[in-house]
Amino acid sequence: MADQVVELQEIAKTYALGPNYIHALKGVNLSIKKGDFLTIMGASGSGKSTLLNLIGCLDTPTKGIIKINNIDISKLDDEQLTAIRRSNIGFIFQQFNLIPTLTALENIELPMVFSKVSEVTRQKKALSLLEKVNLDSKYATHKPYELSGGQQQRVAIARALANSPSLLLADEPTGNLDTKTGREIMELLRFLNLNGTTLVVVTHDPTLMHYSNRNVKLIDGEISNENS
Repeated sequence: MADQVVELQEIAKTYALGPNYIHALKGVNLSIKKGDFLTIMGASGSGKSTLLNLIGCLDTPTKGIIKINNIDISKLDDEQLTAIRRSNIGFIFQQFNLIPTLTALENIELPMVFSKVSEVTRQKKALSLLEKVNLDSKYATHKPYELSGGQQQRVAIARALANSPSLLLADEPTGNLDTKTGREIMELLRFLNLNGTTLVVVTHDPTLMHYSNRNVKLIDGEISNENS
């Protein structure tokens, strides 16, 4: 369907750990529509990071079907997954994952470099994205160590938006921030969502559920309940 950004059908993921097997996900069914803001809750080891990695084309399922924008990615090779990831998905991480030797502007430009966007176009868009995440242009030439945690996360969000993805994935986006800054980042994500960005946030913090329109809870690799 046209409004389905992600569809998971009977997804299972099993990891071999020596002679033992870890069943991280067990028959998960989940649909994410355009414009959704979904939080995935769960304790450590519940499978939420595994689920995010599968949705983000960073891993493949042991069993089941995953569709991103109606493309079945379940059997794609690494090169094909990279292409899907680059054009469809933006990532936000707890540790920010900015390149320390690059300026804020260069970090935002990086996904566009890999997508072979011209230098003039990517610089213009990177400056526009700085403004979009409420960061003054004076910070464009700052390196990550010259920025606060909240400013680094804003740069990371701008970088995630660089290739205009249809889906934004955030893994504990407030985990390294104080309460006030975390609230500001969540308000920014909600603003992006209200302006058309589809969002999936993985968290163990129940207060983040208040920003989303859908909440899924994982227990031992299975969806235990969903609230809207």
